[in-house]
Amino acid sequence: MPEEIQQPPPGSTQQMRHQPDHGEESYRGSGRLEGKAAIVTGGDSGIGRAVAIAFAREGADVLIAYLNEHEDARDTAGYVEKAGRRAVLVDGDLSDPAHCAAVVDRAVQEFGRIDVLVNNAAYQMTHESLEEITDEEWDYTFAVNIGAMFRLCRAAVPHMARGASIINTSSINSDQPKPTLLPYATTKGAIANFTAGLAQLLGERGIRANSVAPGPIWTPLIPTTMPPEHVEKFGENTPLGRPGQPAEVAPLFVLLASDEASYVSGAVFPVTGGRPLL
Repeated sequence: MPEEIQQPPPGSTQQMRHQPDHGEESYRGSGRLEGKAAIVTGGDSGIGRAVAIAFAREGADVLIAYLNEHEDARDTAGYVEKAGRRAVLVDGDLSDPAHCAAVVDRAVQEFGRIDVLVNNAAYQMTHESLEEITDEEWDYTFAVNIGAMFRLCRAAVPHMARGASIINTSSINSDQPKPTLLPYATTKGAIANFTAGLAQLLGERGIRANSVAPGPIWTPLIPTTMPPEHVEKFGENTPLGRPGQPAEVAPLFVLLASDEASYVSGAVFPVTGGRPLL
């Protein structure tokens, strides 16, 4: 991949030299989520933006939860609104349990219910040695990546009816952990396990839970959390020989959110450019 602009985390889509494809021009909806109400965390950019766009074009209203990337979030909301659906923006740090509750409360206030919860927000940093990882970073990574997921699910489930769907973003790192992403990779393993157990716990209530495990997907997270030499070769180690685009992940979220996947629960779905999960 050609040289990319390095940014401080969490990064901005607008500042990227090589813009990701979120399906802005390509995604065509067919009413598969008509009338549904969804929460998408990390919805300002990357996979979250692609999912928000796809959901809206399929007929869903979307609450977009994000940290502080206000311009990116407004751009995403604009695509949702152009699709004729409602976009609700909620900024804040999901490592704070009170904010997790506030996100769900706002969705219920705006939509009256929650049909789909997409837990996609994540934090990662690259480290070459164990000693570089501080207690604070380890704890924060867990708080954002898995702690918030637990709290959002716990708060949302009472507002979800039979047929509702929870979709959690795991990673190929859940199965093939990259050592330089140790805290992140560890949380992604936890997410896969959490989702498998959650699906069993919620089955009798008719609420489905699945996880999506992306491989190397081109998002602002990459140039903000990886050294330039890793960014340059990002995705080259896949059988397809390139990174994926967020638009290539979003259709799977649509399927899992839709009634077409009514008997799909407790599963993990790799989107990895050909690298298998064991």
